[in-house]
Amino acid sequence: MNRSLSRFGYLVAFLLVISYAFFTLRGPKGVPALLAKERQIEQMEKRNAGLAQENERMREHIQRLGDDAVQQELEIRQRLKLVHPGEKVYIVPGTSHP
Repeated sequence: MNRSLSRFGYLVAFLLVISYAFFTLRGPKGVPALLAKERQIEQMEKRNAGLAQENERMREHIQRLGDDAVQQELEIRQRLKLVHPGEKVYIVPGTSHP
């Protein structure tokens, strides 16, 4: 009798632990939250990789500008919309320049 009571106590304790684990893992900080965080981390890693590539392209562009005075002048003229005296500029509606 004592042995069966002991087994019953272990069974109840085991069921309580399993129930607690089940509801804890299903809750807002459980497995669904973990999966959501992993998806968020994956998206951020992809975004960081894209930004790193963009940074590298910008570094290369800056390097080319530093090495070539003609490229510098073209970049300045485009960004500041400058023209030399006597030049004609035609503006076409609907087009944009970087």
